[in-house]
Amino acid sequence: MDRRNLPTFVWNPFRELARIEQELNKVFNELVPTPKSEVAEVTTWNPRVDIYEKDNKLIIEAEIPGAKKEDVEVKIKDNAVVIKGEVKREEEEKEKTYYRSERFYGVFERVIPLPVEVKTEEAKATFENGILKIEIPKVSEEKEVKIEVK
Repeated sequence: MDRRNLPTFVWNPFRELARIEQELNKVFNELVPTPKSEVAEVTTWNPRVDIYEKDNKLIIEAEIPGAKKEDVEVKIKDNAVVIKGEVKREEEEKEKTYYRSERFYGVFERVIPLPVEVKTEEAKATFENGILKIEIPKVSEEKEVKIEVK
């Protein structure tokens, strides 16, 4: 048998992954059909956060531009901070013809695992100029005590 005349096949794992992704998308779209209008109106995004320590407190600052204080909810649950809410688009915007829109609108939820032990009952949150600031006092570390053995 002459191998020169046989076609050569090269396996491409990326092509195979793309095919699997298409198949999975097809299955999920059949299970949960979503009207196109809902997809355009509500998008999910995550606010950007900074997490740092200052004055024995854990500080979390989240950027939520365009949100109103009453549309943001903060909870501490299962050793994590949960920030969720919605940034609403103004209704008058429908009359505009956009060339580009890069601002985020819609619902959001961000779960931030706490890196240290905190006093959840003393947590405070403020919202000003699109920045949510959460301050949670850290649990003070117990100092090592040496006990003399007699």
